Amino acid sequence: MRSDPSAEAKRKGVAPPVERQGHMKHQIVRRLTPADAADYRALMLEAYAIVPDAFTSSVAEREALPLQWWESRISEAADAPELVCGAFLADELAGVAGLRFEQRERTKHKSTLFGMFVRPRCRGEGVARALVAEILGLAERSPATEVVQLTVTESNVPAVRLYESCGFETFGTEPFAVKLGDRFITKLHMWYRIGTTT
Repeated sequence: MRSDPSAEAKRKGVAPPVERQGHMKHQIVRRLTPADAADYRALMLEAYAIVPDAFTSSVAEREALPLQWWESRISEAADAPELVCGAFLADELAGVAGLRFEQRERTKHKSTLFGMFVRPRCRGEGVARALVAEILGLAERSPATEVVQLTVTESNVPAVRLYESCGFETFGTEPFAVKLGDRFITKLHMWYRIGTTT
């Protein structure tokens, strides 16, 4: 018997899952836990395979990692250096986005949105926007965080427009950021100031 996710979240002192209505399907956005590791791994390996220019990691690199590595990335610890949120449509993990907190004294005010991906068959349901909103909400609830940064492939216009519509601004362009085969990928560096009204 499954436990109530809202009650579980309350017991652990974290924000409860957020239920939203997508355009067509009921949507739940919540922080992933080690119990989600196998589904998270499968989704990310799919991401690395179908949109290789969006990620620095490759399928081969990440496929070789044990399940424990994926579990550690979605630790439930209150002081975990990173966390990952998942969006579920009809009990399927449809998309994910992560938030990594800087640990050094002089950069603790920064965090990074990473590993954003929505399965192609689940797009058009508001999943990506819901994930970004959840990540920004978590960043705002983090006492030390004042800035959220990310990198996005310059040619990925839908993603750039999504981030801009959520309040992110471009502050730099990095040519030759990633080498994919015999070509180079240019990345945009974007930032969001906590407290910005969108």
